[in-house]
Amino acid sequence: MTTPPPVRPRRRITGMTAVLLPFDEDRSIDWATFGELVERTVSAGLVPAVNMDTGFGPVLSPEDRTRVLAVTAERATRFVAGAHVADSPGDALDLDTYRRELDEITTAGGTPILFPSHGLAGVPEDEWVEAHRLLAGTVDELLGFELGEMFHPAGRIPSLDAFAALLELPQVVGLKHSSLRRELEWQRLALRDERRPDFLLLTGNDRAIDLVTVGSDYLLGLAAFAPDAFAARDQAWCDGDEARFWELNDLLQYLGQFAFRAPVPGYRHDAAMFLHRRGWIRSERTHPQSPERPASDGPVLDELLDRLDALL
Repeated sequence: MTTPPPVRPRRRITGMTAVLLPFDEDRSIDWATFGELVERTVSAGLVPAVNMDTGFGPVLSPEDRTRVLAVTAERATRFVAGAHVADSPGDALDLDTYRRELDEITTAGGTPILFPSHGLAGVPEDEWVEAHRLLAGTVDELLGFELGEMFHPAGRIPSLDAFAALLELPQVVGLKHSSLRRELEWQRLALRDERRPDFLLLTGNDRAIDLVTVGSDYLLGLAAFAPDAFAARDQAWCDGDEARFWELNDLLQYLGQFAFRAPVPGYRHDAAMFLHRRGWIRSERTHPQSPERPASDGPVLDELLDRLDALL
C-alpha cells in the first residue's frame, strides 16, 4: 500500500486546460469560437493545451491540426500541443512521423506532448523509453503522456521503472498521467520529489482533481468546462484560503465525476453542453466520431452551472 504524499499548503499550481474544439450544427469546426476559448483560457491564467483528446486531436486531419496550431499561436504565447501518429493496432512505431509533428509544434511556438499511438504502445518497455530519448533529443522541451485505455485504445500506463527512466532525460520536462488511479500518481510523485523535483507531474485524473494539494499540477479536459473556476480555485490554494478552495474544488469534482463516467470519451459532449449553456460556444455538437451523452445530462449540468455561477 502506497502512503499518500503530504499536503503542500499555499503551493502555486501550474494549470493547463485541454481546450475543447467546438463544432457548428453542421459538424464543421467553429474556428472563431475555438479562438475565443483559447483566449478565455489564457485570460484565466492557464496554459492552453490543443490537439489533445478534448480537442479531438487523434481524429483530426493533419490540415486541421495545423490550423489549430496557427489559431492557438495567434492567441497564446505559451501552449502545449499533442503530437500524433495516425496508425492502427499492430503497426510499427513510426518515429519519423513523430519527429515531423514535434518540428511543426515547436516551429509554431508550442511545447509538444507525445500523444500515444498504437506503435508506441506496442513496443517493449525499454524501447518505449528509448523512443522518448530519441525524440526528446530533437527538441528543447517535451512532455510525456501516460494514458489509460479508457481514454484512447492506444493508451498505455508504463511501469514506475519506465517513469523513473524518463526522469533521466533532461528534455522531458514533465508528463501527463491519466490512469484515473490515485495510488499510481502518488508513487510517481514520491519518485519525482526524490530524483527530480522540478519535473512537472501533470495529473490527468479528472475524477480526483484535489491531487494538486499533494504536489501534482494538472492538464485536464475538465478544466475546459470552466478555466475561470479552476483559476479561482488554484489562487485560493496559493492564498491559503482553504475554505474557498474546497468549496470550488468540491463542485468541480462533482462535475468531473459526472462528466467522466463511462464511456469516458463522452465527457467531450458534456463539455460542449456545458459551454453552450455558459454562452461560450454556439452549438452542443461534437466531432462525428465522438460518443454523445443523453439529453438527461442537461438538467444536471444546468444545476451545476447555477451553483458555479453563485460561487464565481
